Amino acid sequence: MYRYILFFFFAIILRFAANADAPPNNSLSGTVRDKKGNPIQGAVVEIPDLKAGASADSDGKYSISGLPKGKFIVVASLISYAKTTITVTISGDTHLDIVLTESAIESQEVVITGQSKATEINRSPVPVVAINTQYLAQNISSNIIDAIAKVPGVAAVTTGPNISKPFIRGLGYNRVLTLYDGMRQEGQQWGDEHGIEVDEYGIDRIELVKGPASLIYGSDALAGVVNLIPTPPAPDGKIIGNITTEYQRNNNLIGGSGMLSGSQNGFYWLGRVSHKQAQDYQDPIDGRVYATNFNETDASAAFGVNKKWGYSHVTVSMFNDLQAIPDGSRDSTTRQFTKQIHEMDTINRRPVVSNQELNTYTLPVLHQHVQLYRVMWDNNFNLLNGLVAVDFGFERSIRQEFSHPQNADIPGLDLQLNTYTYDVKYLFHSIGGWDFTTGINGMYQTNDVTQGTEFVIPSYQQFDFGPFAVFKKNIGKLDIAGGVRYDNRSFHNDALYTVPNPVTGFDMPVTGSNITPAANNPFSNYSHDFSGVTYSLGLTYIFSRSFALKGNIARGYRAPNIAEISSNGVHPGTNIYQIGNPGFKPEFSLQEDIGFEFTSQHVSANISVFNNNITNYIFNQKLDSTIVQGNETFKFAQSNARLFGGEASVDIHPHPLDWLHFENSISLVYATNLGGDGIVINDSNKYLPQIPAPHGFSELRGNFKHPFKNCINSYVKFQVAIYAAQNRAYLVDSTETRTRGYTLLNAGIGTDITNRAGKTIFNIGIFGNNLANTAYQDNMSRLKYFEEYPTDPRGHLGIYNMGRNIGIKLSIPFEVR
Repeated sequence: MYRYILFFFFAIILRFAANADAPPNNSLSGTVRDKKGNPIQGAVVEIPDLKAGASADSDGKYSISGLPKGKFIVVASLISYAKTTITVTISGDTHLDIVLTESAIESQEVVITGQSKATEINRSPVPVVAINTQYLAQNISSNIIDAIAKVPGVAAVTTGPNISKPFIRGLGYNRVLTLYDGMRQEGQQWGDEHGIEVDEYGIDRIELVKGPASLIYGSDALAGVVNLIPTPPAPDGKIIGNITTEYQRNNNLIGGSGMLSGSQNGFYWLGRVSHKQAQDYQDPIDGRVYATNFNETDASAAFGVNKKWGYSHVTVSMFNDLQAIPDGSRDSTTRQFTKQIHEMDTINRRPVVSNQELNTYTLPVLHQHVQLYRVMWDNNFNLLNGLVAVDFGFERSIRQEFSHPQNADIPGLDLQLNTYTYDVKYLFHSIGGWDFTTGINGMYQTNDVTQGTEFVIPSYQQFDFGPFAVFKKNIGKLDIAGGVRYDNRSFHNDALYTVPNPVTGFDMPVTGSNITPAANNPFSNYSHDFSGVTYSLGLTYIFSRSFALKGNIARGYRAPNIAEISSNGVHPGTNIYQIGNPGFKPEFSLQEDIGFEFTSQHVSANISVFNNNITNYIFNQKLDSTIVQGNETFKFAQSNARLFGGEASVDIHPHPLDWLHFENSISLVYATNLGGDGIVINDSNKYLPQIPAPHGFSELRGNFKHPFKNCINSYVKFQVAIYAAQNRAYLVDSTETRTRGYTLLNAGIGTDITNRAGKTIFNIGIFGNNLANTAYQDNMSRLKYFEEYPTDPRGHLGIYNMGRNIGIKLSIPFEVR
């Protein structure tokens, strides 16, 4: 029923858009020059709200046509120049000349995530971090989430090098909403060993909201948002491309990606194909860690049109990953890794893994196959006194975990998730300094688990809808932003009955008359509606061009996920028996943020502190005395919680040594279990599980615009990453253990190589992570607990993180005439 109502609603809007009078054609043009008046070729001029842009020609001229009338932020940028943002009222043929200033200082970004319209980051009261292309290119990682784990306030829970999930200020899983160009990323976020299904080579920049963003996005954005923004299309009138390749020594990772894009008269297209594969990684304690290799292939295509009535863009993508599943089993004497070869498994029947198996790209029999297919339709119509944005999306996520060693082709876990997303909003043009946006968004989702042989969650359906209204007001140096939202989730999971398959002996679902008294019934029918009201109010005061003060208070909301409500079974990828609770209530948070930013010719600094109180906080705890089917048992519990802390960063760039940067940052999160719902607080449970340890980074970097002939945009950097011990652990029944502190040394060097005309032929970077080959275990690594013999005399329990890793990246941009 919900789908038909929505489709009818969308049809009315599209019909209205089709019948509306065509707006007059407006344009924006001008020149981009430096302070001496010289034209700057290649400078990019963009209007983020309209997804329109152009690059300056050899005379510095640019032109963007087919624009709607209204007030918009215009952004001009080029490497080695400070990014310039200008608010422009476009009406008819509008002329705007732009002056860019050479600068080594990190400039203010313009962000769209968590906002109703594009906003300068220093004017957003909500804590937002922008990660640009340059940052992603000048670091190495095995996946896109690890690439941002060094950002203050951000961490990642990991299960090896290619499985990472983002944590923001101590909260993760379904509390952090991952977006792909503004669309929800849906792919079993509840699972420990489930990563983010995105091609890292196709991401151009990332925007992070640190704090409740339920106001704009609804449930699952209680802790924040990670918006992965893909490569933009070519500027109008050009065909451009890029070939990227990399190699990492630790696990012999080989990766590469090719992109081609063209644009002409408002129509654009873009295509990309990527692939990466790796062997088992190694560390100084374990050697090569068995079953951490992977093989990933991705592809995407996009096309669209930008005209005076607005724009319409379509994106399709495919993610296909074959990922090994480590379990940490070892020989009790030699401590070498072993592997399961029999269905009726016992530790002493496992053979030792050979060196050949540890040094291969071929995946073991026990592995997971993860696929995600996505279609996005993004529309923006210039109607009446504003813009109507109508976005639809469809995702199909298929996750298969092959856990039967003697029946390699039969998946144990087989989850097939279909998600339909919608987002409709009206953005009023600014009136008297007031910006209003109102709309409704949500999703319809189905998850089918009946194709597998092991069942940790039941099949389910859910429908989300959330109307909202937000505003922003500029009063001189003061910006006020806020809004309110109502969310509702209608949830239903199906009963499941299973009997042994007469051929394989594995469990298989049965229905109707095939349900016998002897059938197992792990899941019963369950239906429930979850709802909540969220709000936000924030202030930003710009004292001067150097100093800004911010404050924000926001209420977040999250409905319990399927695992927390209904799980009841062995999860093959984790080797635990998981139990949920259908009586859980939604989580609500109330977070206060205060921060300030300071920028001068010599120093840039940022400090942000927060306090977050969460009612009905859900966490997973071990039941030490309970063993089910040979597996440790974990059960979700609900309590009240408080998280507080903050981040601080200082970048020293002394003038006239503008090429020199000394960047320092620190992140702190303290989490306390406040009890409630029958939980009595004592010394073993007074903290919350899975909280990142206090940590900081120091980086000494030199940026050189033109150090040698045929070299531009060169850099050299040295980094120290310091992680304190995490002694504030959830110790009940050994759910967690304390983690020792450690220090990592990293470095990098790179440059662009140009031809005689000054055009970049290729750029190259060489990087080293953990150069001292330090043996360490991150508090957020699940592999830390993969230990069959807790009495190991060496004292090295569990699996350690990756050792020394040297990598090289090569990127070749080109243009087709």
